[in-house]
Amino acid sequence: MNNNAVQTDTPVIDMRGVTVTSMKSPIRVVAADVNWTVKPNEFWVVGAPQYTGKSDFLMTTGGIMSPASGEYWLLGERMPIFEELRMPHRLKLGFVFDGGQLLGHLTVTENIALPLQYHRRLPSDEILPRVKALLETMELTPWANNTPANVGRSWRQRAGLARALVLEPEVLLLDSPLTGLDLRHTLWWLGFLDQLLRGHALLGKKPITIVATADDLRPWRKHAGRVACISKKRLLTWEDWEAAETAQESSIRELLHG
Repeated sequence: MNNNAVQTDTPVIDMRGVTVTSMKSPIRVVAADVNWTVKPNEFWVVGAPQYTGKSDFLMTTGGIMSPASGEYWLLGERMPIFEELRMPHRLKLGFVFDGGQLLGHLTVTENIALPLQYHRRLPSDEILPRVKALLETMELTPWANNTPANVGRSWRQRAGLARALVLEPEVLLLDSPLTGLDLRHTLWWLGFLDQLLRGHALLGKKPITIVATADDLRPWRKHAGRVACISKKRLLTWEDWEAAETAQESSIRELLHG
């Protein structure tokens, strides 16, 4: 078997017996005994009501928090990754925080450029073309030199996406990316994520694996191929939307029907 075949067969995310706890209150369990596999180029949406631990679950998936128990592998390597020597593997994963979470003292351009400066230590003449392309694609050029306080929330969310993509990750995690967006911005996000899934020119036309969280699953029906929800401290998964529609759990029915 060649190396490319091995890489293709390796799960992107592989959790076994994982317990996720709350960042604010580590004794509170968000999800227990999580057994979850995400394959390359899958698009998952994980639903849960507001304030029930979606962000904690995604931050554990992103390696920002450690599981309280169990084992987790990202692209075949044990997570979380904090060691400097293993950081190139960790950077195969991009994370978009709810609201963008930009650094307030930097401009939009500087926020997007920061990962290239910090992790790749590239000179400015190599960074600027990459950042400019992202600004144009995200329609952020008019706000390029503004600090986050002078940019609307919807545009800060897009800037957070640009910052996550600047290192060309293989996996993209998005924490409630549609929260607070109007219809125009919602449609832009869903259309753009569809392009990333197929392979966008910004990433060299390489397909990407996507996991997003949401408190309303309705907008994701024709976009995410796999659906899950966090309910009663369990991660429930379904093969497709039809299976989720017929599920008896009240939590998934509420997320599907509003």
